[in-house]
Amino acid sequence: MTICPSRPYTAVAALLAAGMAATVGGALGFEHIGGYIPCALCLLQRDPYYYGIPVALAATASAALGGPAWLTRGLLGIAGIMMLVGAGMGVYHAGVEWSFWEGPATCATSAQGVTQNAGDLLSDLNAKHGPSCTEASFRLLGLSFAGWNVIVSLVLAAIAFTGARAKAA
Repeated sequence: MTICPSRPYTAVAALLAAGMAATVGGALGFEHIGGYIPCALCLLQRDPYYYGIPVALAATASAALGGPAWLTRGLLGIAGIMMLVGAGMGVYHAGVEWSFWEGPATCATSAQGVTQNAGDLLSDLNAKHGPSCTEASFRLLGLSFAGWNVIVSLVLAAIAFTGARAKAA
């Protein structure tokens, strides 16, 4: 195989992988730097990114190394489907936040800090729960993290499907 970066798939697949990594990296930044503790549904919404990033990277490698177009296009299509699943999860979570429907029973109703006493740490881990899925911890322009996830997921899905439909150079 030869390196062929001029293929239209390479840039699209790399953009898709970078967009997915930036999105989940941003979520992790809000959590670990900003202090926004994710609820159970927030954590589930990250799964399509965690699974999609390696798929997008495989598509990038396939395109850059001159792999068969059907493989690269198939990987982009799979990544696009993963992003549609992520968008659906975001719609569900946003609907729970706006009280359009009930959230899962596994969502907690309160979050408290973990003890500073090392002897109580294990019991605290079993007793403490994340925040409620029904309360948006942050809103920007009227959208919660779940709402923004819907938009980002749909944009990334559009990028993936555009690349999957592209013809080889």
